[in-house]
Amino acid sequence: MNANPLVELKNIQKSFHQNQVLKGVSLAIHKSEVISIIGGNGAGKSTLMKILTGVYKADSGELEINGENIIHFNPLIAHQKGIYLVPQEPLLFPNMTVEQNLTIGFDKTKAEVRTTTKKLLEQLGWDLDLHRYANSLTIAEQQQLEIIKGLLRNAKVLILDEPTSALTFSETKSLFAVIEKLKTAGVGIFYITHRLDEVFQISTHAVILRDGNITLKGKIDQFTKEMLIEGLIPDGNIKNDTHEFEKKKSDYSNVAPILKVENICGDGFNQISFDVYKGEVVGLAGLVGAGRTEIAESIYGITEVKRGKIYLDGKDITKLPIDETVASGVAYIPEDRFLHGIFTISSVRNNITAQIIKKQGFFTNKKMEEKITNEYIDRLNIKLSSSDEEIKSLSGGNQQKAVIARILSTKPKLIIMDEPTRGIDAAARRDIYAIITELKEQGYAILLISSDLEEIERISDRIYAIHRGTCDVCLEIEEINVTNVMKAAFGTYERSEPYVKS
Repeated sequence: MNANPLVELKNIQKSFHQNQVLKGVSLAIHKSEVISIIGGNGAGKSTLMKILTGVYKADSGELEINGENIIHFNPLIAHQKGIYLVPQEPLLFPNMTVEQNLTIGFDKTKAEVRTTTKKLLEQLGWDLDLHRYANSLTIAEQQQLEIIKGLLRNAKVLILDEPTSALTFSETKSLFAVIEKLKTAGVGIFYITHRLDEVFQISTHAVILRDGNITLKGKIDQFTKEMLIEGLIPDGNIKNDTHEFEKKKSDYSNVAPILKVENICGDGFNQISFDVYKGEVVGLAGLVGAGRTEIAESIYGITEVKRGKIYLDGKDITKLPIDETVASGVAYIPEDRFLHGIFTISSVRNNITAQIIKKQGFFTNKKMEEKITNEYIDRLNIKLSSSDEEIKSLSGGNQQKAVIARILSTKPKLIIMDEPTRGIDAAARRDIYAIITELKEQGYAILLISSDLEEIERISDRIYAIHRGTCDVCLEIEEINVTNVMKAAFGTYERSEPYVKS
């Protein structure tokens, strides 16, 4: 083994505002190593790799490449030093050819790039037409193109971010064969994945990243799947949040559900079935890309349900447009509050009353708007100077409360909450939890999507685990704990009796 690692990260720390994402991470990779980096959502994987590729600058710590301490670092230097990231979503120019995509940013001639590319394709056993347009390529072919871009830059360290998330079995098998060839050629590979079976197929080493710390690392033959899962499970109550939720097992045998989802299929999910009853919180647990948001969007009507049925309080809403879905009683709080949840340059009052204004027609009732706005400002404890204040000037937590106020003003039967505490501080988080508790007590049916395993474990009365677009596990109250939720999210949960879909 080479005396110097290809890359070594030493005590890397990184914070965004008050949120410390990396808390002193040290990691090195040598020639011909494949290091799988495993961690839950928000563990710090992407931030660490963005530091390694020069996109982010670490707050403190050191970066060494081939034994050289690097002080000033950016993406251009990363490429020059042989570090290349193949992103989960390929970044290509769709209306340009494969060859044009490859030659962007090179000082070499097209002929030189073409000659080198053909040699690489032959070595890797790929058949990629250089004259095809990027928008005609499959996801697998787009990833092949991204890998070729890295190898053309003489990549010594290749970062693969969830490379098999959209690949078929045969495409995955082909990628693994390429990884073996690259490993033999001395390339070091960081392999980010949620799929534990893949870790044992291709890795030389494994690293568990949890809450900004490395909790396990070593050669792959030192670990079992159970040991990796154990390293992913949080220790104690790291949120330091004392809000408690009263849970009780309810008998729904003689009660009709508010929401009934029957074997729905769509982009990113297949054969999904579950129920949500009045006065309960049902959690959808899973990892990024598992299909949870896609399921929520299909229920709301944003995306198409290809097969299956969705019923709200007994009414078939499967193919309804969004306006009719909302009128039927479905409310949706989207994951990205800033992009899809608020009207940033509008006032708090206009944001809260935006959906009920539609019902008033051309002439609006200002007094009614003001009354409703003030009611929800008081009820949800929204902190602001005036209801005419632009919503973008509020804190993230108060913006989220305004979004909740808007959907409550429509008097829904079902509330879908996608990452309701994303990007808000601890105090606002407690307020959101208190609001969810109150809504539950008032009889609202709530479908909760959260990447925070402790959050979804503490709030939910039942949890359905979505793994690779399917749902094979339902955790009842007595089964709900962080360990079981984690195992279910990674597809390794086993129960004494098989789960039967409702």
